Amino acid sequence: MKKVAFLTLLAASVLAAADEQQAALQRKAKSAFELAVLSAQPQLGETIDCVQAQAALLPVASRDEAPIIYYRKGYCALMAAAVTQNAGGFRDSAAAFDQALTAWPGRVKLVKGKPPEQGPSVLMVLSAIARLEAGVENGARDDMTVGAGRSTCSAELMTAAACQSVFRAGREWLGWIALRHDDLPEAVRDLADLPDSFWAHWVKGKQAFAQGRYRDAAIEYGASLELGRTNQTRWRSNWMLRLGPQPRMGTSLTDLGGAQLLAGEPALAISTLDAAIAAAIDADPQNARAYYLRARARELAGQAEAALTDYNLAARTAYAGAEDLVSGEAHLYRGILLYRRKDFERAEDEFSSALNVDLAPGLRGDAVAWRHMAAVASGACDSSYRLLEGSLASVSPYFPKTEAISLMASCSGTL
Repeated sequence: MKKVAFLTLLAASVLAAADEQQAALQRKAKSAFELAVLSAQPQLGETIDCVQAQAALLPVASRDEAPIIYYRKGYCALMAAAVTQNAGGFRDSAAAFDQALTAWPGRVKLVKGKPPEQGPSVLMVLSAIARLEAGVENGARDDMTVGAGRSTCSAELMTAAACQSVFRAGREWLGWIALRHDDLPEAVRDLADLPDSFWAHWVKGKQAFAQGRYRDAAIEYGASLELGRTNQTRWRSNWMLRLGPQPRMGTSLTDLGGAQLLAGEPALAISTLDAAIAAAIDADPQNARAYYLRARARELAGQAEAALTDYNLAARTAYAGAEDLVSGEAHLYRGILLYRRKDFERAEDEFSSALNVDLAPGLRGDAVAWRHMAAVASGACDSSYRLLEGSLASVSPYFPKTEAISLMASCSGTL
């Protein structure tokens, strides 16, 4: 009897110690999470401690606790990745949110005839955001659409305000994806209720540009950039804003400068494109398009020599950014440079070379028209006049169409 009593007491002591150890892990995990999320801006050390504390608790967590612990682990991993911009950290975060969703139905006893309880859709959105931040778009759009559409949260996970910040970031990502696929109507729908979003104004600018309303496009692009600067300040109080798709400043300023150019404001366009080139030095050193547009603006401003310099820079930067030094864009810009130097035969060869390699659809029509224009300018009126005339229907708004029409008028007199 004494032996049995001793063993019983020993077992009780072991269980009590295990319970105390588990309770200590629970306290540590909860405290680490609260410390990490209460910071105005995520602190790397705190977020890493939080991830580790949740990972230590998971092996002994109950079915009720497991989804919450997975969520905390994913959230802290997401904050850490936001600080370090580490793709692996974002993927780890997405995996933890997915595990929280998978484990969620196990929190309640299944009732016969009723489907398992679905996890809050905010977990789907968080997982999709983390994957997109890691550069993995496959499947994220569908999950984001479903998650943002359901818009369900849980007070056990986060406050209502924090939840809405997640859904806002999700809708911004959906709008950004639609823009990447040139689906302007879909982007407008995704961003309709986000008037203070960079992307909401940006898509309006894209619409105006597509409709030839270049001044309106410039206004909307400018409003977007101002909101982008404002949101940089707002990050200090809401780190989740950092998880929306971020614009590339050099590219954004280039688009603004292009709209200003077409709106008949070449001096303003030159100033904006100066800023675009400066902004792209670190993030996007091969911003050949900004040099090209600045060359066009300088031509319209009567700065012929400066324009030639920019055409040369556009060609050089396009070559520098090309694989195996093969670039249709570079050939196009070099061809324009030669054309402006009245070296029409060599210009025509460059335009032909541009069309023989990969060239963005928006530039291909211009390259075709420039090739025929060079042929006409070199005296081939009889064979190239009609070809140039037909090609003008497919050029971009940046192509000097009026100049081509004037050249054709002078050519027609010789036919």
